[in-house]
Amino acid sequence: MQSVLIVSSNEKTAELVMPLINDMYPGSTVTVCASAKDARRMDMEFDLVIINSPLRDEPGAELAMEIVKKSAAGCLMITKADNADEMSDKLSELGVMVLERPISKKMFASSVRLINAARKRFMGTLKENEKLHRELGEIKMINRAKLVLMKYLKFSEQQAHRYIEKQSMDLRMSKYDIALKVVKTYDLDA
Repeated sequence: MQSVLIVSSNEKTAELVMPLINDMYPGSTVTVCASAKDARRMDMEFDLVIINSPLRDEPGAELAMEIVKKSAAGCLMITKADNADEMSDKLSELGVMVLERPISKKMFASSVRLINAARKRFMGTLKENEKLHRELGEIKMINRAKLVLMKYLKFSEQQAHRYIEKQSMDLRMSKYDIALKVVKTYDLDA
């Protein structure tokens, strides 16, 4: 955990949470702001956002929803006991953990560790997803190049495939790069 945002209108809560984060994750950058408006103005990506509800300008649920929809940050909402079930019903499907006050240090630490573990798993899945999208894009480009070779040079599919593979080996370039060159050379729509 490298960067943490604490959004709390109550300075005492922020002062209590900051040392807990620093003890758990030494070297973390902890930023504190007092309102949802200030949090929305932050121009950096956070690993964890802790919202102490209610805030000066809103209850905090809307801010939590925005954070999890627009970023990969883990989100922890601390709220009054009488609001906890309602907040949890609203936010748990989005992956926001809701804790009711008063909370113990042990419960807070366990929750933050759980959020961190879930975030790491999510980030791994996100990277794998990006890799698969990239590979799919490469396959599409290679197939497009085969079609171009079939159309303009009257190659069979096997000939087009062999041509791209041979060029890749001979020129020591990836099949994707060869496919790009083919498409740029022959396909005027590219």
